Amino acid sequence: MDDDADTARAVDPAPAVDPAPAVVARPREVLRQRAFALFWSASTVRALGSAISGVAFNVLIVSVLHASAAQISVLSALSVVPYLFLGLLVGALMDRRRRQRTLVLTSVGRALALAAIPVLILTGALTFWTVAVVTLALGVLVLFSDSAAQPLLPRLVPRESLILANARLGQSDTVAGTAGPALGGALLTLLGTPLLFAFDAALTAASAVLQSRIRVDEPPPASRAPGRHIGHDIAEGMRYTYRHRTLRPLALSIHTWFLGNSIVTTVFAVFVLRQLRLQPWEYGLALAFGGVGGFLGALLAPRVGARLGAGRAIFVARALVVVPWLALAVVPVGAGGGAALVTLVASAQFVYCLAMGVEDPNDIGYRQSVAPDAIQGRMNSTIRTVNRVVFFVGALLAGVLATYFGYRITIGIGAAIFAVAALIVVFSPLFAARHGDRL
Repeated sequence: MDDDADTARAVDPAPAVDPAPAVVARPREVLRQRAFALFWSASTVRALGSAISGVAFNVLIVSVLHASAAQISVLSALSVVPYLFLGLLVGALMDRRRRQRTLVLTSVGRALALAAIPVLILTGALTFWTVAVVTLALGVLVLFSDSAAQPLLPRLVPRESLILANARLGQSDTVAGTAGPALGGALLTLLGTPLLFAFDAALTAASAVLQSRIRVDEPPPASRAPGRHIGHDIAEGMRYTYRHRTLRPLALSIHTWFLGNSIVTTVFAVFVLRQLRLQPWEYGLALAFGGVGGFLGALLAPRVGARLGAGRAIFVARALVVVPWLALAVVPVGAGGGAALVTLVASAQFVYCLAMGVEDPNDIGYRQSVAPDAIQGRMNSTIRTVNRVVFFVGALLAGVLATYFGYRITIGIGAAIFAVAALIVVFSPLFAARHGDRL
C-alpha cells in the first residue's frame, strides 16, 4: 500500500509539525481503486438499508408494540450504551485484530439480527424485550463495525486520498439518509413490516459479500511486552490523542461541537413544530434541504481542504455552523408560519449540513493521516467514545435549559458552544495544519 511507510511510524505522543509541510499530491479518483470501491459500495448499501429500516423500526415501536414514552427512550438509549461501556475496549481490540475480517463478521451478524425481526413477528414472539435485545445487539455490532472501518480506510487508499475518500463516503451517506426514509415509507406500504426488515437483512448480507472481496495487507501487531495488558493499550491511546500537538485541540474542539450539537438537535424539532408552528410537510422539506447541503459540502470538502489546509477548513466549517442556529435563536416565537419562515428554517438546515459536509472529510481525513496505523483504532475510539458521552450529557442538559429558559435561549446557548469549538481551533497549532504535513 502507498502509505505503509507513514502508518508504520512509532507512536510519538507529541510530535512537532515540520515548518515546511509537504506539497499534497493531486489524488486520483478513489472510486477507481478496487479496494476502496468495494469498501464504498458496502458502506453505501448498508447506509441505504439502515435508512430504509429506520422507518420500519419507528412503525414497529410506535404502531405495533405501542411502546410508551419511557420504553421508546430505553430503546433509544440501548443504541448508544455500547459506545459508553465498550467503546475504548473495542477500539483497542481493533489495533490488534484484522479490521477487514471484523467488518465482514459484523455485517453478517447485523444481517442475522435484522432477519430475526420478521421471524419474531411471524411467530408471535415480538415483544418490547425481544426488540430491546435486537436493538442492543445491533448497537454492539455497529460499534465493532465503526471501530474497524475508520482505521481500515488509511490502508485502502494512499495518504493524500483520504479527504477525497471520506468525502465520497459522506456523499453516499447523505444521499442514503435523504432518500432512504422516503423509499422506506414506500416499501413499507408495498411489502409490509416483516418483508422490509428481510429486505434490509438482504442488503446487509450483500455488504458483507462486498467487504469479503476487499484485499488489503494487514500485518500482525507487535507482541505485547511482558506484564502489559489491554488496559495499558487503552491508556496509551488516550495519552496519544490528548498529548498530540494537533490532535489534542482537534479532539477538544470535536467534543465541544458535540455538546452544542446535542443541545440544538434535541430541541430543534419541537421548537419548529410547536413554537414556530411549521406543518409536518414543511418540517420535512427543511430536512430535505439539509440533505442537499450535506451533499454539496461533501463535494466541496476536498477542494476546501486543499486550498485552505486542514486546520483552516475545519475552522471555517465550525464557524459557519454558528450562523444557522443563531438565526433560529432570534426568530420571534410568534412568527406563525408562512413562506418566509419555512425558507429561514430550510436555509438554516442547508447551511448547518453544508458545514458538516465540509468539516467531516477534512476532520476525519486529517486524523487518519496523522496517527500511525498501530494506534488508529484507539485514537478514533477515544474521540468517538467521549463524543457519545458528551452527546448524552448534552441531551439531558438541553431538557433542563429548555424547561427553565425556553427553546430560543437554549438554541442560542448551543450556537455559543459551537463558537467556542471554532475558537479552540483558531487558537491552537491545529489552525496552521495542512493535509500532507509530516508529523
